[in-house]
Amino acid sequence: MADAKQANLSGAYYGRRSPAEHLRLQPCACLFCTLFKLIFSIVVILGIIVLVVWLVIRPTASSHAESAALTQFALSSSNTLDFNLTVDIAVRNRNKRIGIYYDYIESQAFYDGDRFGFELLPPFYQGHKTTSEIKPVFQGTQLMLGNSVSTTYNTEKGKGFYNVDVKVYTKLRLKIWIFKIHHVNPTIKCTLSLPVPSNTSSTSTVNLGTDCDVDY
Repeated sequence: MADAKQANLSGAYYGRRSPAEHLRLQPCACLFCTLFKLIFSIVVILGIIVLVVWLVIRPTASSHAESAALTQFALSSSNTLDFNLTVDIAVRNRNKRIGIYYDYIESQAFYDGDRFGFELLPPFYQGHKTTSEIKPVFQGTQLMLGNSVSTTYNTEKGKGFYNVDVKVYTKLRLKIWIFKIHHVNPTIKCTLSLPVPSNTSSTSTVNLGTDCDVDY
């Protein structure tokens, strides 16, 4: 009987942690909680710093298409487009503290959703509060694949204007004092309404003053 009680007592005892074991586990739990709070605080602080820095130094730019020269824009019965288009796009760096390196500039021209023109432009550096010009030239022949291109072309030709989209894809570096920030890739989009080229004139240059969207 005594042996059975002793066995039950031993089982009950070994089924619970002793006060000494509790004392050994408490510092570990406190250390884990403190470490978790420290990591969480660091993440929150870094997030706030990144947000504040971006709000302070984020680039602000404006762009507009100043002029365009459309000397050829002819769509054949086989949906082949012969084109010659030059666009003069002004880009304004409105920042007081940020210089901009245009490391990569890719221009594309679209008609009725189909791309027909492509040109890579040379890189350049733009200083504070300055305006630079991007001047893509699209010339060549392109097969247009859209189902509605022919209908749109004939309709707009009758109205006397072609609606052309020009997009400029860029990869920038921002210079802030001695620091440079990478991976800023805005896209400039200009929607242009261009007069049908005249058969009696070698050029159809028009002054546009059309605002372009700058999407970061």
